[in-house]
Amino acid sequence: MSFPIRADLAATFRDPLPERADVVVIGGGVIGVMTAWELARDGVSVVLLEKGRVAGEQSSRNWGWVRAQGRDLAELPIMLEAQRMWPKLAEEAGDVGLRTTGTLYLAEDDAQMARYAGWLAEAERFQVSSRMLDAAQVAEALPGAARGYKGALWTPTDMKAEPWVAVPAFARAAQAAGAVIVEDCAVRMLDLTGGRVTGVVTERGLIGADAVVLAGGAWSSLLLRRHGVAIPQLSVRATVAATAPMGDVNLGGAVDKRLAWRKRADGGYSLAPAGFHELFVGPDAFRAFGSFTKLLWEDPLGTRLLPMAPRGYPDGWGTPRRWAGNQVSPFERCRVLDPAPNAARVARLARDFAATFPGLGEVRIAQSWAGMIDTLPDVVPVVDHVAALPGLTVCTGMCGHGFGIGPGMGRVAARLATGRDPGHDLTRFRLSRFSDGSRLVAGPNL
Repeated sequence: MSFPIRADLAATFRDPLPERADVVVIGGGVIGVMTAWELARDGVSVVLLEKGRVAGEQSSRNWGWVRAQGRDLAELPIMLEAQRMWPKLAEEAGDVGLRTTGTLYLAEDDAQMARYAGWLAEAERFQVSSRMLDAAQVAEALPGAARGYKGALWTPTDMKAEPWVAVPAFARAAQAAGAVIVEDCAVRMLDLTGGRVTGVVTERGLIGADAVVLAGGAWSSLLLRRHGVAIPQLSVRATVAATAPMGDVNLGGAVDKRLAWRKRADGGYSLAPAGFHELFVGPDAFRAFGSFTKLLWEDPLGTRLLPMAPRGYPDGWGTPRRWAGNQVSPFERCRVLDPAPNAARVARLARDFAATFPGLGEVRIAQSWAGMIDTLPDVVPVVDHVAALPGLTVCTGMCGHGFGIGPGMGRVAARLATGRDPGHDLTRFRLSRFSDGSRLVAGPNL
């Protein structure tokens, strides 16, 4: 099949739009889909609205890793819950390519080994399965590798799945559980009564609701800014390439200093540059620059600055920041973010993978794509109520980590939206950390 999911794919979720629901979820990525599924299972009437295609953006463009390894410690309990959920979800939704194959972070020097060991020392209290491997153990795990590695961090219980299969399958399961899902239906703005959120204004009309969950990924900050709430969220472009079917080197996800790879269900590998992303500079990037100074200085994202976002992108120079409910919004003008991949990086990925595993022969790239990753300065998300807009819950800024943790975060968002205990300590993910003078502490730079 062709992947990822793009705008020219025919809409498959076309439920009639109701006048009212208990909860409206904005955004048909993995977080939004899982929030809707959790709510529907609990008997809550829920409508999921997607401006383009379910999983059309980063939720079908990611690497497909379902990993606990290397997570921020505040995310780990939610991620471990998500890993317990994944097999049950796959059993209900159908084959989504879920396999327990492990995650391998390869180290080329003592400094990397020390960083991995430092994370493991802190993560051990969560009873992760992770352990350190020495050079001989890595050579045994990767017998065809031409590069010599000092060692690795290895988590055998980590999983993988096919994102372009999994998220739509979960959406169908949510629909079967009672969720209303509508593609090609952008939310233009929130509906407010007395300062409280009482629904959403869509391109097809008003839907009343007791609560709204915003899980809009790269678009979340634009909708929040329309209502006077600012978060320092940027979107960075990440390039991925898919090889034709090849032999096996290892079946799980692995990464070294140059590239990351994962064996797909079709026999090919998904390849990505390790630690390399590209930021299109726009008005929001300028406003948020101070918040990102430390991140850019340490450069854990390997960010390359580009002068101008494509027309219609969330931080494009010409993208409106204000519009009325009866006006066409930016969300309708750009149904699906489909950035062009970095062609030079795609060619380099093929060369690097071939050099790492020469026994595989020619590395033929069958397809390449890019996605826009919603990133926050400390590389952890916002998962919180919005105090300035009672009735609104935000779950955004997954910083490229959203696919695997999506079921857990969806459960948390569903509980927040319905006034229940989220089940986890969300202090690190509070919205107010960007305005209350707190010192931002970046997540693990592994």
